[in-house]
Amino acid sequence: PADPPCPQEHGLDFQRLLDASAYKERFRQDMIRWGEEKRRADPGFFCRAAVQGALQPVWVVSDTRRPSDVQWFRAAYGDAVQTVRVVADEETRKRRNWVFVTGVDDAESECGLDQGVAFDWVITNDGDEVALGEQLEVLVQSLHRSL
Repeated sequence: PADPPCPQEHGLDFQRLLDASAYKERFRQDMIRWGEEKRRADPGFFCRAAVQGALQPVWVVSDTRRPSDVQWFRAAYGDAVQTVRVVADEETRKRRNWVFVTGVDDAESECGLDQGVAFDWVITNDGDEVALGEQLEVLVQSLHRSL
C-alpha cells in the first residue's frame, strides 16, 4: 500500500490487525511509518488517546513502545505510574510463531524500550502458567496497596 494505514482512515480490518496473521504483516511497516509521522508531529498523540475519558483508579496502558511514551506518562501522572515489562526468551517467542523481520523487529516501535528504561516490574512469560500467576499476583497485591 502506498499510504500509511490507520484502520479508521484506510478501511482495514481492526480485529485482523490485532493478531499475528499475514494480514497484519502486510500492513505492519506502513502502520509503523504512520505512527512515526504522528509522533514526530506530536509525541503525546497516542498517550493522550489512550487515557482519554478514563476515570478508573487503576489503568493498564498496554503496549507502550518508546521512551517518549514512558516519559509522557511519568510527566503526566508522576509517582502513580508503575511500569511493567513483560519478557519472554527468544525460544518461547519462536514457539509462539514469532519470526524476526529486519526493518520491523529492530525498529524503535519494537525495541525502543529494550534499554534505558528502569521498569518498576519485570514479568517473565515463558509458558509457565504457575510462575506467571505468582508474578501477577504480587503485582496486583502491590497495586491494591497503593489505592
